[in-house]
Amino acid sequence: MVLNHKLTNDEHSYGWGPVIMHWLIALAIIGLYPLGWYIETLDYYDPAYRTIPVWHKSIGIIVAMVLAVRLIWRSFNKPPAPLPQPKKMVIAAKIAHALLYLLLLITLISGYLISTADGRAIELFNLINIPALPFAIDNQEDIAGLIHFIVATILISLAAIHAIAALKHHFIDKDITLKRMLALREE
Repeated sequence: MVLNHKLTNDEHSYGWGPVIMHWLIALAIIGLYPLGWYIETLDYYDPAYRTIPVWHKSIGIIVAMVLAVRLIWRSFNKPPAPLPQPKKMVIAAKIAHALLYLLLLITLISGYLISTADGRAIELFNLINIPALPFAIDNQEDIAGLIHFIVATILISLAAIHAIAALKHHFIDKDITLKRMLALREE
Protein backbone atom coordinates (compact mmCIF):
# COMPACT_ATOMS: atom_id res chain seq x y z
CA MET A 1 0.00 0.00 0.00
CA VAL A 2 1.13 3.51 -0.83
CA LEU A 3 -0.33 6.93 -0.22
CA ASN A 4 -2.58 8.20 -2.96
CA HIS A 5 -1.05 11.43 -4.24
CA LYS A 6 -4.14 12.56 -6.12
CA LEU A 7 -6.51 15.23 -4.84
CA THR A 8 -9.52 13.71 -6.60
CA ASN A 9 -11.06 10.25 -6.66
CA ASP A 10 -10.45 7.72 -9.37
CA GLU A 11 -12.31 4.48 -10.05
CA HIS A 12 -10.25 2.58 -7.45
CA SER A 13 -9.50 5.00 -4.61
CA TYR A 14 -10.46 8.21 -2.85
CA GLY A 15 -8.36 11.31 -3.37
CA TRP A 16 -7.03 13.51 -0.59
CA GLY A 17 -9.82 16.08 -0.97
CA PRO A 18 -12.71 13.77 -0.03
CA VAL A 19 -10.60 11.94 2.56
CA ILE A 20 -9.71 15.15 4.39
CA MET A 21 -13.32 16.37 4.30
CA HIS A 22 -14.57 12.97 5.54
CA TRP A 23 -12.21 12.93 8.53
CA LEU A 24 -12.74 16.61 9.40
CA ILE A 25 -16.49 16.04 9.58
CA ALA A 26 -16.06 12.74 11.46
CA LEU A 27 -13.78 14.29 14.08
CA ALA A 28 -16.07 17.29 14.45
CA ILE A 29 -19.11 15.04 15.03
CA ILE A 30 -17.18 13.01 17.60
CA GLY A 31 -16.17 16.20 19.41
CA LEU A 32 -19.39 18.20 19.07
CA TYR A 33 -21.66 15.57 20.56
CA PRO A 34 -20.06 15.43 24.03
CA LEU A 35 -19.46 19.18 23.88
CA GLY A 36 -23.21 19.65 23.40
CA TRP A 37 -23.86 17.48 26.45
CA TYR A 38 -21.37 19.56 28.43
CA ILE A 39 -23.09 22.79 27.38
CA GLU A 40 -26.30 21.48 28.93
CA THR A 41 -24.57 21.32 32.34
CA LEU A 42 -23.42 24.96 32.28
CA ASP A 43 -25.29 27.63 34.16
CA TYR A 44 -25.23 31.35 33.47
CA TYR A 45 -22.51 32.02 36.06
CA ASP A 46 -20.14 29.32 34.87
CA PRO A 47 -17.03 30.88 33.23
CA ALA A 48 -17.33 28.39 30.35
CA TYR A 49 -20.90 29.59 29.62
CA ARG A 50 -19.52 32.41 27.44
CA THR A 51 -16.93 30.36 25.53
CA ILE A 52 -17.96 26.72 25.10
CA PRO A 53 -21.23 27.46 23.25
CA VAL A 54 -19.33 29.80 20.90
CA TRP A 55 -16.91 26.98 20.12
CA HIS A 56 -19.75 24.50 19.59
CA LYS A 57 -21.61 26.83 17.23
CA SER A 58 -18.47 27.90 15.38
CA ILE A 59 -17.32 24.33 14.78
CA GLY A 60 -20.88 23.52 13.65
CA ILE A 61 -20.72 26.35 11.10
CA ILE A 62 -17.36 25.09 9.84
CA VAL A 63 -18.85 21.59 9.51
CA ALA A 64 -21.72 23.10 7.49
CA MET A 65 -19.24 24.79 5.17
CA VAL A 66 -17.15 21.62 4.77
CA LEU A 67 -20.34 19.62 4.14
CA ALA A 68 -21.42 22.09 1.42
CA VAL A 69 -18.01 21.81 -0.25
CA ARG A 70 -18.10 18.03 0.09
CA LEU A 71 -21.56 17.75 -1.50
CA ILE A 72 -20.56 20.03 -4.37
CA TRP A 73 -17.28 18.15 -4.76
CA ARG A 74 -19.13 14.83 -4.77
CA SER A 75 -21.41 16.00 -7.58
CA PHE A 76 -18.33 16.62 -9.77
CA ASN A 77 -16.05 13.86 -8.49
CA LYS A 78 -17.84 10.55 -8.05
CA PRO A 79 -16.63 8.10 -5.40
CA PRO A 80 -14.66 5.02 -6.48
CA ALA A 81 -16.52 1.93 -7.59
CA PRO A 82 -17.79 -0.18 -4.69
CA LEU A 83 -15.71 -3.18 -3.74
CA PRO A 84 -17.14 -6.61 -4.56
CA GLN A 85 -19.67 -7.60 -1.90
CA PRO A 86 -23.23 -8.92 -1.71
CA LYS A 87 -25.83 -6.66 -3.30
CA LYS A 88 -27.62 -6.26 0.06
CA MET A 89 -24.42 -4.83 1.56
CA VAL A 90 -24.03 -2.36 -1.32
CA ILE A 91 -27.62 -1.18 -0.81
CA ALA A 92 -27.17 -0.97 2.97
CA ALA A 93 -24.00 1.11 2.52
CA LYS A 94 -25.77 3.51 0.13
CA ILE A 95 -28.67 3.93 2.55
CA ALA A 96 -26.31 4.45 5.50
CA HIS A 97 -24.30 7.09 3.63
CA ALA A 98 -27.45 8.92 2.52
CA LEU A 99 -28.74 8.84 6.12
CA LEU A 100 -25.44 10.17 7.46
CA TYR A 101 -25.65 13.15 5.09
CA LEU A 102 -29.34 13.75 5.86
CA LEU A 103 -28.92 13.48 9.64
CA LEU A 104 -25.90 15.77 9.57
CA LEU A 105 -27.82 18.34 7.52
CA ILE A 106 -30.81 18.22 9.90
CA THR A 107 -28.50 18.51 12.92
CA LEU A 108 -26.77 21.55 11.43
CA ILE A 109 -30.02 23.28 10.45
CA SER A 110 -31.63 22.64 13.83
CA GLY A 111 -28.50 23.91 15.60
CA TYR A 112 -28.67 27.09 13.54
CA LEU A 113 -32.36 27.48 14.42
CA ILE A 114 -31.64 27.05 18.15
CA SER A 115 -28.88 29.64 18.07
CA THR A 116 -30.80 32.23 16.08
CA ALA A 117 -34.23 31.80 17.69
CA ASP A 118 -33.86 35.13 19.50
CA GLY A 119 -33.02 36.93 16.23
CA ARG A 120 -29.32 37.35 17.03
CA ALA A 121 -26.58 36.28 14.64
CA ILE A 122 -24.19 33.43 15.40
CA GLU A 123 -20.64 34.61 16.02
CA LEU A 124 -18.07 32.48 14.22
CA PHE A 125 -15.23 32.37 16.78
CA ASN A 126 -16.13 35.99 17.67
CA LEU A 127 -14.75 37.08 14.28
CA ILE A 128 -17.70 37.28 11.90
CA ASN A 129 -21.45 37.03 12.28
CA ILE A 130 -23.71 34.55 10.54
CA PRO A 131 -27.06 36.35 10.41
CA ALA A 132 -30.30 34.97 11.77
CA LEU A 133 -33.30 34.42 9.54
CA PRO A 134 -35.59 37.46 9.40
CA PHE A 135 -38.40 35.43 11.00
CA ALA A 136 -38.91 32.91 13.79
CA ILE A 137 -41.61 30.44 14.74
CA ASP A 138 -43.24 30.05 18.13
CA ASN A 139 -41.06 27.99 20.50
CA GLN A 140 -38.36 27.77 17.82
CA GLU A 141 -35.56 27.24 20.32
CA ASP A 142 -37.38 24.41 22.13
CA ILE A 143 -38.59 22.65 18.98
CA ALA A 144 -35.22 22.97 17.22
CA GLY A 145 -33.47 21.91 20.44
CA LEU A 146 -35.47 18.70 20.68
CA ILE A 147 -34.88 17.92 17.01
CA HIS A 148 -31.19 18.76 17.38
CA PHE A 149 -30.76 16.41 20.33
CA ILE A 150 -32.70 13.49 18.83
CA VAL A 151 -31.15 13.72 15.37
CA ALA A 152 -27.61 14.29 16.70
CA THR A 153 -28.01 11.21 18.91
CA ILE A 154 -29.15 9.14 15.92
CA LEU A 155 -26.29 10.62 13.87
CA ILE A 156 -23.59 9.76 16.41
CA SER A 157 -25.08 6.25 16.76
CA LEU A 158 -25.12 5.69 13.00
CA ALA A 159 -21.58 7.11 12.76
CA ALA A 160 -20.48 4.54 15.37
CA ILE A 161 -22.09 1.74 13.34
CA HIS A 162 -20.38 3.16 10.24
CA ALA A 163 -17.00 3.04 12.04
CA ILE A 164 -17.64 -0.51 13.27
CA ALA A 165 -18.54 -1.55 9.71
CA ALA A 166 -15.27 -0.05 8.43
CA LEU A 167 -13.33 -1.99 11.08
CA LYS A 168 -15.24 -5.17 10.16
CA HIS A 169 -14.24 -4.65 6.52
CA HIS A 170 -10.61 -4.19 7.56
CA PHE A 171 -10.15 -6.91 10.19
CA ILE A 172 -12.72 -9.57 9.28
CA ASP A 173 -13.34 -9.18 5.53
CA LYS A 174 -9.72 -8.10 5.01
CA ASP A 175 -10.70 -5.80 2.15
CA ILE A 176 -9.42 -2.29 1.39
CA THR A 177 -12.50 -0.27 2.38
CA LEU A 178 -10.80 1.42 5.35
CA LYS A 179 -7.52 1.84 3.50
CA ARG A 180 -9.33 3.70 0.73
CA MET A 181 -10.72 6.16 3.32
CA LEU A 182 -7.16 6.74 4.53
CA ALA A 183 -6.10 7.63 0.95
CA LEU A 184 -4.08 4.44 0.63
CA ARG A 185 -3.98 2.48 -2.60
CA GLU A 186 -2.52 -0.69 -4.01
CA GLU A 187 0.63 -0.19 -6.06
